[in-house]
Amino acid sequence: MWDLTPDEIASLVDAYNAMATTVYNRIASGGPTWEETLQILNEDDQLGRLVDSVCTFPQYVSADKAVRDASSEADEKLSKHSVGLNSRFDVYLSIKAYADTKPALEGEMKRYLAKALQGYERKGMHLEKEQRDRILELNERQSKLGIEFSKALGEENTKLYFTAEELDGVPADKVKSLDQEDGKCVVTLKYPDYIPIMKNCKVPATRLQCETAFNSRCIKENAPILEELVELRSELAGILGFATHAAFITDVRMSGSEEKVRSFLSELSDKLTPLMEKDMGVLLELKKAECSKLGLPFDGKINNWDSSYYRNMVEKEHYQVDHEEIKTYFPLERVTTGLLDIYQELLSLVFVPVSTGTWHEEVVCYRVEDKATKATMGHFYLDLHPREGKYGHAACWGLQPGCKISETKRMLPVAACVCNFTKGTKEAPSLMMHSEVETFFHEFGHCMHQLCSEADFSRFAGTAVERDFVEAPSQMLENWCWEKEALIRMSGRVGDNAPLPEELLQSMLKSRNANAGILNKRQVFLATFDQTIHTSKKADTAAEMARLQKAICGIELTPGTNMSASFGHLAGGYDAQYYGYMWSEVFSMDMYESMFKAKGIFNAEVGMAYRKKILAVGGSRDASESLRDFLGRDPTPDAFLRSKGLEVSGGAPRSNASGEWVEVEAK
Repeated sequence: MWDLTPDEIASLVDAYNAMATTVYNRIASGGPTWEETLQILNEDDQLGRLVDSVCTFPQYVSADKAVRDASSEADEKLSKHSVGLNSRFDVYLSIKAYADTKPALEGEMKRYLAKALQGYERKGMHLEKEQRDRILELNERQSKLGIEFSKALGEENTKLYFTAEELDGVPADKVKSLDQEDGKCVVTLKYPDYIPIMKNCKVPATRLQCETAFNSRCIKENAPILEELVELRSELAGILGFATHAAFITDVRMSGSEEKVRSFLSELSDKLTPLMEKDMGVLLELKKAECSKLGLPFDGKINNWDSSYYRNMVEKEHYQVDHEEIKTYFPLERVTTGLLDIYQELLSLVFVPVSTGTWHEEVVCYRVEDKATKATMGHFYLDLHPREGKYGHAACWGLQPGCKISETKRMLPVAACVCNFTKGTKEAPSLMMHSEVETFFHEFGHCMHQLCSEADFSRFAGTAVERDFVEAPSQMLENWCWEKEALIRMSGRVGDNAPLPEELLQSMLKSRNANAGILNKRQVFLATFDQTIHTSKKADTAAEMARLQKAICGIELTPGTNMSASFGHLAGGYDAQYYGYMWSEVFSMDMYESMFKAKGIFNAEVGMAYRKKILAVGGSRDASESLRDFLGRDPTPDAFLRSKGLEVSGGAPRSNASGEWVEVEAK
């Protein structure tokens, strides 16, 4: 499956597109029955998701550029064809005719019909032909631009060159692992290179050069793309009767409206301001002292290229957290074993390594079994190291949906966890920063959301929930990375497997809210930027980045940079939805604190309830209903606020499962 040639990928796309057209013709000419409309639509959706995975996933992971290019082209062809199929007025009329018979449907069948109609009407099928045609043009153009944006990021290969002196302070093992050219170290802008330099390099000029390059990635290609997308999205929202793109997006999310999102971000920003100002004061004192010690001029401010460096210094000096020492206790192999063990125990699963074809020799595959019944539930892949042309961040791909394909058979889910952790060598094993362990836990949580799917329809399988809830299950599971019992199980010093010393462990746990004001304000800034450009008809992204970062984070944008050109979320499906990371944290912290923390982080009964009531149901019901089922009540934001280092007192919460922000006092 993963060894298709470029020609085979192209042929498969053409064959599927032709078949899908035939399927939609059948729906358009069929009678107003379930069998002649939605049943056919569902069967095509199941097959279409498989073809999409096989043909478009390689653009992110293949080591062969020709395959990546063919995959990207396949993505464009499939997307354009899908936009056309989903904009067919005759198919909409057939489904509406069936809905008008008022069929006595229940459960997922009833939801499937409602979501199908909603989807067509959000594509303007209820409007006049001229408007429908324009919407089709807009959607096709947006699809093409999104693929171009992603491709530019995937092919980005900037290299910087530094002497050993210019990398002063960077861990020796990191420097040693870098390629050498003409006596200089070769530094890429991939996370395993970039982050250690920004956190540890004592040379401000080096940090400045790295940060400028990192936040200038793909400006020429992607800044115009994003700005065109903003205009296209605004026009589309207007045709559909919405004031802004953000209003169009939030209308079908848990938030329900852009006003609620704006209120959420504004109130949270206000609550975090005192924390951020306190954090910034600490960073400034550290910078002033270091400048005095080194005889350097002190400019009286924290720059973009200073933040990671001095935040790391805070953890070292105020919490005695030495990340370089800590990572010696987190060799990737040990972390992976511990992580898999924890997930197996928590969710009553068994993971069995299997020998099967993959897209790269470094990739491993596991079969997932139910612990009690031994029944196979699906498979997942782990692709953990960076390589040329590979997707540069961390993400989970659902490669095959877990769903019902007949009365007696199910399609088993398949997922891929794709990360970029430093690859080990004979001299230097792969060691993980604690933040990388947290990332691993998060992305693997998405894999489990896919693998535990018990939905009947592929449309509702796994992570197919409201976008502003989709991060909650994985965010909830990040908490295990801050629990002593869990950390001990996935750590052991490289070489002798010695456990994390108690003193080091405790200092790390106490540091959880170090720099919390700065870090969370940055998330508010990114979410606010996303909302701001998507409540506008046009956007100067560089100007908005500069304005909002200064206003919210108190840090000036580095001249010539525009991070939005590499802000993949905004072209890859999170447009007007980046707020969802913090929004869903409200629910994730409530689930963790009130259920797992209260009853035991390895409580099998709670773990199974979580698997069945949150993960298994996927999008087959509203996320608010799943939350109430699991919690036994509506969620509240108290645990979320406490997790940010804010004290909560008084004020009865007025939150409900729609996620409406609440009035509480925070000190």
